[in-house]
Amino acid sequence: MSDVQIWDHVLKWGIAQNPKLSSDPSNYSNDDYNILKNTLQHCIPLIRLYNLTSKEFLNNIFPYRKILPENLYIDLLKIFLDHDYRPQTKEIKVTKEINTNKSIDSKIITHQHAELISKWIDRLENTNELNNLYKFRLIFRGSRDGFTPEKFHEICDNKSYTIAIIKVKDSHEVLGGYNPIIWESRDCNSVSHSEFGKTKDSFIFSFNKDDIKNHILSRVKDVDYAIDNYRFHGPSFGRGDLIIYGGTERSFNNCTSRCKILSYEKQIREAVGYFAVEEYEIFQINI
Repeated sequence: MSDVQIWDHVLKWGIAQNPKLSSDPSNYSNDDYNILKNTLQHCIPLIRLYNLTSKEFLNNIFPYRKILPENLYIDLLKIFLDHDYRPQTKEIKVTKEINTNKSIDSKIITHQHAELISKWIDRLENTNELNNLYKFRLIFRGSRDGFTPEKFHEICDNKSYTIAIIKVKDSHEVLGGYNPIIWESRDCNSVSHSEFGKTKDSFIFSFNKDDIKNHILSRVKDVDYAIDNYRFHGPSFGRGDLIIYGGTERSFNNCTSRCKILSYEKQIREAVGYFAVEEYEIFQINI
């Protein structure tokens, strides 16, 4: 169950404990908000509200903002207005403890994959040591938000430290890439190559969804062409090393992509031709 679903169920439970309360908060008086706040005061700190998307916060949390502790509400506002902000309230300590469980809001990867990618971020691919298990916060999902490049850039531009996870259609193959710098919407210029972002820390990868040991890690070798920010592409890396083309708003049938080796150390899949994307997700981590 996603964090926003947990919020919705807890909210329904709180309203059910007070039969006189309406399910529409626009009809609430201050006394109504206080009744619901008192009912849920011990539950709210246990919900991972920091993991929500901006849209989920606006649609699901904001109408009930008066039942939130004031310091929590201020922190949530700051987080969703400034993604570099780090909250200092007591509630975030509870959130961090909960996030040590073996769950991740993904239709593609598991906790074990998140551990492996966390090692790669810390350059620990040759050891069993794990310094940090980063919190993977889902910010984009194709089947939920749309598969068009416009939707990807609308939601993910100006976000840094992101991981793209791509499920290849009709297979167990999963591809992906790590981008430590921000995504941008740029135009393609064959002379200046201005659509590319520069970083030495990005990498791309592939693995079998059911066999985590069967994986390929490929780090960037040509740092000037690490990230492809072309506005008509989804999350893309290098000069063709991993490119996600457009789909339709709600369908992935026409969302095709390709891989080849140019800007990264090695090819991450055997085939170099186009393939269909079944689903893709973008996660942001806290460094």
